[in-house]
Amino acid sequence: MTIKLLAIGKTDSASLQHLISDYEKRLHHYIKFELEIIPDLKNVKNLSEVQQREKEGALILKKLNNTDVLILLDENGKQFDSVGFSNYLQKKMNSGIKQLVLVIGGPYGFSDAVYAKSQGKISLSKMTFSHQMVRLFVVEQLYRAFTILKNEPYHHR
Repeated sequence: MTIKLLAIGKTDSASLQHLISDYEKRLHHYIKFELEIIPDLKNVKNLSEVQQREKEGALILKKLNNTDVLILLDENGKQFDSVGFSNYLQKKMNSGIKQLVLVIGGPYGFSDAVYAKSQGKISLSKMTFSHQMVRLFVVEQLYRAFTILKNEPYHHR
């Protein structure tokens, strides 16, 4: 299985980008992983929130294959502890899917079309984080999940 993380907009912070890259490298030891950035929309001042969600949604949907399992990182999604998340990933791998796509939306969330295509939602916390921080948290939690599955000492139970 491949895990792809799609995110809208680049990471401005070099420190955050360095940490994300570090966990990406670690993650490749366990699974094929891709982080794909969808460029920020231009001229968003002229767009309503709905229009921005629709345009970003169209860009997200273009990145998907028919067989992808789409999971949205959404504040109203299911929350896991780290062990529960590792079990969730194990079930996805056991189901034989080719690619699991996790998506971090833009500042106003997802379009109705993206919600309709998704097969689940995950929430990292009830708190709100910057979209750039969420990338780091997702990649770190993916890495942590695989160390849990391999019974390695990164995660202390």
